[in-house]
Amino acid sequence: MKFERINPLTGDVASSAEAMTADRMAAIAEVAGGAQPAWAALGPNARRAVLLRAADALEARKDAFVDAMMGEIGATAGWAMFNLTLAAGIVREAASLTTQITGEIIPSDKPGCLAMAIREPVGVILGIAPWNAPIILGVRAIAVPLACGNAVILKASEQCPRTHALIIESFAAAGFPEGVVNVVTNAPADAPAVVGALIDAPQVKRINFTGSTAVGKIIAQRAAGLLKPCLLELGGKAPFVVLHDADLDEAVKAAAFGAFMNQGQICMSTERIIVVEAVADAFAEKFAAKVASMATGDPREGTTPLGAVVDRKTVDHVNALIADAAGKGATVLTGGQADSVLMPATVVDRVTSAMNLYRDESFGPVVAMIRARDEEHAIELANDTEYGLSAAVFTRDAARGLGVARRIKSGICHVNGPTVHDEAQMPFGGVGASGYGRFGGRQGIDSFTETRWITVETQPGHFPI
Repeated sequence: MKFERINPLTGDVASSAEAMTADRMAAIAEVAGGAQPAWAALGPNARRAVLLRAADALEARKDAFVDAMMGEIGATAGWAMFNLTLAAGIVREAASLTTQITGEIIPSDKPGCLAMAIREPVGVILGIAPWNAPIILGVRAIAVPLACGNAVILKASEQCPRTHALIIESFAAAGFPEGVVNVVTNAPADAPAVVGALIDAPQVKRINFTGSTAVGKIIAQRAAGLLKPCLLELGGKAPFVVLHDADLDEAVKAAAFGAFMNQGQICMSTERIIVVEAVADAFAEKFAAKVASMATGDPREGTTPLGAVVDRKTVDHVNALIADAAGKGATVLTGGQADSVLMPATVVDRVTSAMNLYRDESFGPVVAMIRARDEEHAIELANDTEYGLSAAVFTRDAARGLGVARRIKSGICHVNGPTVHDEAQMPFGGVGASGYGRFGGRQGIDSFTETRWITVETQPGHFPI
């Protein structure tokens, strides 16, 4: 049985995939569990070689990835290629980690006791990836777990099953042993049952999920009942703080990129531009002019920086946020409500806490401008959110910027850079409603291995009984 993904722009069928159901999940988990020990037993350089081949195999499918992302989620070719480039880097970074899964010798108070902390694979990792950056986040869900000697199950997004299937095809072409890399595709209505069955499978030891905070809470609660750890990278409402001494031209460029790259459909997207009142008018004028120059168009034509949003639900949600803010006194500087998935980049100034746009994640091409009295008030506004993934602060004084960055409650903060910034080797993750745990580099080793304490006695024992 198949299910279809519809192109959000044309209404045509973009792809079809197997509609797996919950009753099949136990068998898939059993296959992964059976294959994992042999994969873990391979030496680190053998695992590295297969991962490096997987990176090459991803890049070899460039045209197929671009076509799949355009058709399934309305992405531009530029966003698809950015996805592919970073994803290949994530795999190569994972390959470099295979010889860095190290332990330590710990001094023991017991004479003749050699005490060691060692890291071992945990077994089978379930990775649940979203649609918005599908190659990056699909690869991130499985690459470091594989480097650490785990088998993986990638639960593909119902909105981009072909894009995620291409990842698995690439890994298969690289020569991973049968059963080590697995994929699950399902119709949208079956997602809760399928994910629940995978979490429940005894072979699955840990779960990583990237997606909404609401769904992340459900997954965490299900996993907690089985005492299975989760790594959750959830929603965001990233603040972009502009202080009185900021280089406004640089801030405008970074804010426009952070707010509207991929139509604002990135977990790190700039959602709130918090500007100190002394420079707010000047910033607003420059920023509105920049954003007004950023056209939206059919991504297949490749002539505009912005493409389509993922579905009509996003259009309705963003329209409602704009209407609510305007109705409560905010000013729409450029853009506005839309009647199709080709939404204009929209800037709403003088947003206050009475407006839904102040708190609710838009995940679309709209950004709120919030005016702060001064630096202290700007920090207060930046922290007035349940989320805490990414943030940015602009100032010509690096020491001041670092001080503000330290006071913003987020997993990531950039001084004089955009909120959208990702590199394979960096510790990526948030706090609060943005989740917990870290992807990336050596932090990923912590997330996807188990630390064990092992001792070897080298002298005769002396005991009190």
